[in-house]
Amino acid sequence: MTALSARFARRFPGGPAIRADLDLPLGGAEVTVLFGPSGAGKTTILRCLAGLETPDEGTVRLGAETWFDADSGVNRPPQARRVGFLFQDHALFPHLTVAGNVAFGLAGLPRAERERRVSDGLSFVGLSGLAARRPRELSGGESQRVALARALVRRPALLLLDEPLSALDSPLRIRLRGELRTLLTSLEIPSVVVTHDRAEALALGDRVAVVTEGEVRQTGPVDEVFSRPADVGVARVTGVECVLPGRVVAEADGVVTVAIGGARLAAADLTGARGEVFVCLRAEDVLLERGAPAFRESARNHLAATVTAVTPEGPLVRVALDCGFPLSALVTRPARDELGLVPGAAVTAVVKAASIVLVPRGEKGGLSLLQEA
Repeated sequence: MTALSARFARRFPGGPAIRADLDLPLGGAEVTVLFGPSGAGKTTILRCLAGLETPDEGTVRLGAETWFDADSGVNRPPQARRVGFLFQDHALFPHLTVAGNVAFGLAGLPRAERERRVSDGLSFVGLSGLAARRPRELSGGESQRVALARALVRRPALLLLDEPLSALDSPLRIRLRGELRTLLTSLEIPSVVVTHDRAEALALGDRVAVVTEGEVRQTGPVDEVFSRPADVGVARVTGVECVLPGRVVAEADGVVTVAIGGARLAAADLTGARGEVFVCLRAEDVLLERGAPAFRESARNHLAATVTAVTPEGPLVRVALDCGFPLSALVTRPARDELGLVPGAAVTAVVKAASIVLVPRGEKGGLSLLQEA
């Protein structure tokens, strides 16, 4: 299995250093997402992989091929790295037809081969009938697919996509997530996709590398990283709304008891964290019941809570709670009405022990995030 190995640093005068430490298995059509907030360094990492920017130190290798090695002076230009690059704004040439845009970069091939590749590329992305159109005559989704076809006809060993959906309006972006995922997984080309959108990362990726504050903090299968963040910085970036300092005070039979102020929570012992910890909870894992908690023997925590705020978020409603510590829950609008969720209402917050992630206190990024909390 060919692997992408990237260990480098790119420094900017008067600015941050962007560091990559990646080992990605790139078998078949696996999609790896570089995920993190805007400004975290994701695009810089992607451009260094493509050869569009030069790191100040380190190496980039694809299998046995060395694309960059600062110590030995190796720095293959983009055209020698066998990568296809899909830019954020698609970067189509307005004076060329769709066919002309797709053919760009195939100038060294015989005419018949160029025409065959263009035809095959447009057929693959479902645009065979649009070869003679200009970019101004295309929709946002069509422009994206033309740009993808242009990247594919060069037969790259690696496909790089920089925020491929961000230039589209929200309804179209949501619709094209599934379409792009289908296209990427139908290729026999591994791909790396940059996005700051959590829903896109979940929809597009097989694996994810979380980038924050200029560094790759965690890599792994998408579901594993999003459900079990390695540190508090990753927890914040991946959408864990509640990150609170606590202490493990007891353990028995695979369950630990964590003290948060005057409250006690049971958490599944999945990380082995002990002593001072951060308790990480997602709003989507918090269930609400009407009234005060009754005594129950179960693997769930039942917390007496008071509603402090109710905020609509599209089809859902975010409910802010005071459980002796701040907590958030996401419910549907009908559930809000049925439960009578208004500020001051008394409810029970129900949290499964397995939904609580414990991160050892003092992990990188913990201090600043504790201050934020």
